[in-house]
Amino acid sequence: MFDWVVSTIDSWGYAGVFLLMVAEHLFPPIPSEVIMPLAGFLAAQGKMSLVLTIVIGTLGSTIGTTAWYFLGMWIGEARLKRFAARHGRLMALSPSDIDNARHWFDRHGGAAVFFGRMLPAIRTLISVPAGLARMPFGKFLAFTIAGSAIWTSLLTFAGLILHENYTLVEGYIDPLSKLVIVTVVGAYLYRVITWKPH
Repeated sequence: MFDWVVSTIDSWGYAGVFLLMVAEHLFPPIPSEVIMPLAGFLAAQGKMSLVLTIVIGTLGSTIGTTAWYFLGMWIGEARLKRFAARHGRLMALSPSDIDNARHWFDRHGGAAVFFGRMLPAIRTLISVPAGLARMPFGKFLAFTIAGSAIWTSLLTFAGLILHENYTLVEGYIDPLSKLVIVTVVGAYLYRVITWKPH
């Protein structure tokens, strides 16, 4: 994955950063932890503007995650609970899980969206309860942009700081990204096997 991300950003520039950051939320796992430091590394080489790279990365992340907000709004809580009651094992989700998530989101709302943008796996999924709760879109967008901008900036600056030594990170990032995939799949299979309706 590392080499593919490098090739995409190197060949497509800002368009590559934008498309990869959108894809992070639609076709996981393409982690921003790989995308934005690589973009920062290229900015350090003078191939890209640091500020524009951060703006483009934030824009891509915002658009990608907003799709899940509208999906949550379109599905609606009642329909999702009915689907979970019928196909809960496949989703590893029960109606009561949805109730718990909704109550938690009602308590934390904007803070959940803001801080959720900086947490792996959560950064995409937090948009669904925001849509289910019909959080005002302007508020959702403001917290999403703010959280995404901070996270994107931190990752881009990390790549900028590492600069010439960044290629040394490949030996750590590539196996780590594969480990994340295996862990996510393993957690899902465990929940499917141990799932009980409640």
